[in-house]
Amino acid sequence: MSISIIGMPGSAENLASTQLRIPLYLERVSAGFPSPAQDYIEDTLDLNALCIQHPSATFFVRVEGESMTETGIYPGDILVVDRSVRASHGDVVIACLDGEMTVKELALRPRVKLLPRNPLFQPIEIADGSELNIFGVVTSIVRHLHKAGS
Repeated sequence: MSISIIGMPGSAENLASTQLRIPLYLERVSAGFPSPAQDYIEDTLDLNALCIQHPSATFFVRVEGESMTETGIYPGDILVVDRSVRASHGDVVIACLDGEMTVKELALRPRVKLLPRNPLFQPIEIADGSELNIFGVVTSIVRHLHKAGS
């Protein structure tokens, strides 16, 4: 899986000037049987405020590869990554292992490993002498569902 950085931390001033408030409806949408539509708007929602808690420490990366599909991360997704969040056991992280960037689940127990979430891929054991840097914790995923032109 390869990752390319498409937005870097430090552009918080750009976020403040690009607020776009979209209606957030009070009624939740059923994923089972449909319910009658409700036209009540609860509030407005700015996706920057929803997805980005620490603007100056946040960046975006686009995913390539299928090692994290069981976590709901697919090729083409854009990950929102927060560098200010301390990575914990079980977090999905952007890591650099010996110069190679990857997105994996971080396992700290019983030994440090990077875990794929697709049975076709093997866990990455962190060998003695390896250099592992955690670039940040994945906090949100942006995915397009509608295919243009279809």
